[in-house]
Amino acid sequence: MEDILYAPWRDEYVTGEKIDGCVFCHISTHEKDDVKLHVLYRDEHCFIVMNRYPYTPGHFMIIPHLHTDKLEELSTETWLHMAKLAQQGVRLLKEGFGAQGVNIGMNLGKAGGAGIAEHIHMHLVPRWERDTNFITSTAQTRVYSTDFEKIYNKIKSLVPKYITI
Repeated sequence: MEDILYAPWRDEYVTGEKIDGCVFCHISTHEKDDVKLHVLYRDEHCFIVMNRYPYTPGHFMIIPHLHTDKLEELSTETWLHMAKLAQQGVRLLKEGFGAQGVNIGMNLGKAGGAGIAEHIHMHLVPRWERDTNFITSTAQTRVYSTDFEKIYNKIKSLVPKYITI
């Protein structure tokens, strides 16, 4: 018997529009498409975007507009700005979204585990007690328990209250 995992929400990944070049630079330069691209916030230094293939519901990333794969090339001003956004993002996830904890991380370079290694980005991953489940370990598959668009709209509605730079 063949096991089949039906995941219709992934159809867009296979059939959707392909972006040439750096996906983060594309998002950075296409402000008019913020809703389509699931941007939560942007300013002159960075933007915040939902992770389209998240570890948990509400997983988003803080990304500098500067295209670089080297953290050490960021200006101190941009790095401190990202840190401030991370603090506010954690507050948003805990107080506004109900997360019991948050993982923050950056995977620098392909060898460091970065899926998009050419443009640094910081992950904020909301966590809840007992949110792990066996299917990730046994089937290398994540279970996403809620609608992505619903989560995007919820978090987007919280941004004006929590992201105040």
